[in-house]
Amino acid sequence: MVINPANGPGPSPDPAFTAAAGALREAGARRLGYVDTDYGARSTAEVAEDVVRHREWYGADGCFLDRVTSDPAELPACRRLVRAVRRLGATTVVLNPGVHPAPGYARVADLTVTFEGHWTTYVSAFSRPAWTARHPPDRFCHLVYGVPEALVPLAVRTARERGAAVYGPVTGEPPNPWAQLTPALSEAD
Repeated sequence: MVINPANGPGPSPDPAFTAAAGALREAGARRLGYVDTDYGARSTAEVAEDVVRHREWYGADGCFLDRVTSDPAELPACRRLVRAVRRLGATTVVLNPGVHPAPGYARVADLTVTFEGHWTTYVSAFSRPAWTARHPPDRFCHLVYGVPEALVPLAVRTARERGAAVYGPVTGEPPNPWAQLTPALSEAD
C-alpha cells in the first residue's frame, strides 16, 4: 500500500495517516512511502529525507519512487538513488516512470510501473517492448485510471496478458484518480 499524505510525507506527521499505517502494519501489509523524484531533478538528499520521514512517521518499509525518468542516460543516477534508499532501510523499492523505461531500469528495483494512464489510452495505444519478456511479470505494474466499474475485471485480465502481475485499475478520474481503493481488490482471485 502506498502511503501518500501530501505528495510525500509532508512537513510533519499526519495523525490520520499514522493511524492508517499502523492498521496496515497490524494487517501485515507492506507500506511504501510515496516519494516524488521529479524525473531526477530532486537531489538524492531530498529524496532520502522523504524516505526517512516515511519510515519514522508511518513505519514505511519501502518506497514508491514516482516520476522516475525513463531515459537510458539517467540509469546510472537511478541506480545510485535506489542504492541510497536501500541503505536507509527501504526493503522494497518501486520505480514509477509511468511508461516502459530503458531496459536496465527493470533490474534496478523490485517493481517497475510501465504504464500509468487512462483506460482509453491503455486499450488503444499500449505496446509492450520485446525486452519485457526477459523478466517475470511480477517485476511490472500497470496503473490504469478511468476504468468503467463494469470493465475492472477486463482491466485485470488485460494487465496479466500484457505481462504485469501487479496492477491497479481504478474508476477514479484526474486530478486524483487514486483517492479511493481499486475495485479490483474485491475482484481478486
